[in-house]
Amino acid sequence: MTGRSLRLRRLRRLTEVRAGDGRASRRRGAQPKVVALGGGRGLSASLAALRRITGDLTAVVTVADDGGSSGRLREELGVLPPGDLRKALAALCGDDDWGQTWARVIQHRFQSQGEMHGHAVGNLLIVALWEQLGDHVQALDLVGKLLGAQGRVLPMSAVPLELQALVRGHDPARPHDVDTVRGQATVALTPGEVQSVHVVPHDPPAVPEAVEAVLDADWVVLGPGSWFSSVIPHLLVPELLDALTATKARRVLSLNLAPQPGETEGFSPQRHLEVLARHAPKLALDVVLADEAAVPDRESLADAAKRFGAAVELAPVAREDGSPQHDPELLAAAYDRIFRMHGRIGPWR
Repeated sequence: MTGRSLRLRRLRRLTEVRAGDGRASRRRGAQPKVVALGGGRGLSASLAALRRITGDLTAVVTVADDGGSSGRLREELGVLPPGDLRKALAALCGDDDWGQTWARVIQHRFQSQGEMHGHAVGNLLIVALWEQLGDHVQALDLVGKLLGAQGRVLPMSAVPLELQALVRGHDPARPHDVDTVRGQATVALTPGEVQSVHVVPHDPPAVPEAVEAVLDADWVVLGPGSWFSSVIPHLLVPELLDALTATKARRVLSLNLAPQPGETEGFSPQRHLEVLARHAPKLALDVVLADEAAVPDRESLADAAKRFGAAVELAPVAREDGSPQHDPELLAAAYDRIFRMHGRIGPWR
């Protein structure tokens, strides 16, 4: 067995111990309040890790998706895109039979030759409850209760948003021209270089419960995820950005394991921080978390992090199979260490 394999095994054992400590702390009513911001697979990975170390967990999810089942429901019914909200709820399901069964059910997609093809069961359930109850938050809380979710899921805004990006070379025939590209699905797959993003409407209202959660948190986790379409959009909702600036919580930014084809092709870890700073120059961070194997230039990353007032923490958080995916247990161990080392003295310590 290699040295890395031994280290990963030890970290997994540590995570199991911490998870036991977390359950004991929850019984005593002591645990950190954590808010995780993002969307899609990146947020799901973060939630799968965080629910191992705290039961006081809130996910704040982007609402700009316009592709697939979510896009079809959004266009036909004028609702928020439910897909990333569904994925977050699935990630918060417990490891018991009830939780894992419901996680599979809400993620199930119909396969047919008709109009139901590709729709996810969870998307339909969420939209049905929105129409029945007329309240986004109440409906998502009810779905979470049904699933036995270990945390809460909130949309970042109560209105569906359109993501727009300035992209250089979106048209390969005009590699030096900058065009406005509209729609999250198109931005994510552009062959060009994304310069900046914004949302329409330009001043979207934040969900009040999301703002309250950020202000009341002990820790706020931003990322990992699609940088321009899942991470940065949270900084484009003025009330949410104000809350991130004003909160007394510590803030950790979790970097991706590799550049995303199309959206961040060729980006270094420090480049991710540079574009984040361009979109939110007043944002402060406490910790930047990165996989130790994904940072070829640690000094440059440290310099980029200093602009946010942040320290860099390197840890093995990737799956051992070499895929650019986070290992939930290793990521949980990294978050737990960060919370204990960098957090203020709290009742969960």
